[in-house]
Amino acid sequence: MKREDRRQAIVDLLVETRDIELDDLARRFAVSRMTIHRDLDDLEQSGLLRKVRGRATIDAGTQLESDFRIRELQDAESKARLAAAALQMVEPGMTVMVNDGSMAALLGGRLAERAPLTVITNNAAVLDRLREASRVTLISLGGTFSAKFNGFFGRVTEETLARLHADLAFISTPAVAGLRAYHMDDDAVRAKRAMMRAAERKVLMVNHARFGRTALHALADLSEFDAILTDAAPAADHHAALDRAGLTLTIAGETGPRADREGDKT
Repeated sequence: MKREDRRQAIVDLLVETRDIELDDLARRFAVSRMTIHRDLDDLEQSGLLRKVRGRATIDAGTQLESDFRIRELQDAESKARLAAAALQMVEPGMTVMVNDGSMAALLGGRLAERAPLTVITNNAAVLDRLREASRVTLISLGGTFSAKFNGFFGRVTEETLARLHADLAFISTPAVAGLRAYHMDDDAVRAKRAMMRAAERKVLMVNHARFGRTALHALADLSEFDAILTDAAPAADHHAALDRAGLTLTIAGETGPRADREGDKT
């Protein structure tokens, strides 16, 4: 197997398993430990994984987020469910904001189905997917490009958002602990907060597996959102905490009372 093919296979394997021992990789690809070390060093330098005590992992911890290229390959079915559910909240004629992230990118790519729309985004993947869409007015926020997040951030982004207004903002988060959403990156938090200030309604999108996790920076209290959308039911204790706080959790694809209460806060 060629070196680049092996490294792509390592990334594909980590997308599936999230974590694997170095010795297992050496046996799987029939190469030396030193060769695997070099592969992992190069992949780590590219931001695609981390080496941790003889293992490779794409679980990034509380201070770091996995590279966009990894996240884009993960949880495809969950993201599709979330995108479909979020799309139902969009009506033709709206102005919609979409933040960074692979989950938001999938939603953004489908927004043309609700045209005519105005879409405001700092997500480079959304810009790519909508730039030729008919009846979509596409507004790029500009700013400093981050390859890690495949989006634009910083002062230019935030100042542009301060001059805009939207009907709806879709905000994604990699961590929810208690009644608060978190993120690993301060620039991303500031851009998301600026979007929230600029929108009439705010929808939080979070994978159910991210409940019970924390990260370095507090993003927002869950009560600041008009809807909280997830792909599947989180653990019972997390769901119960939301219920006790009077917060409604909308589960993609669910048609019972729990989902029907989504509009209670509006």
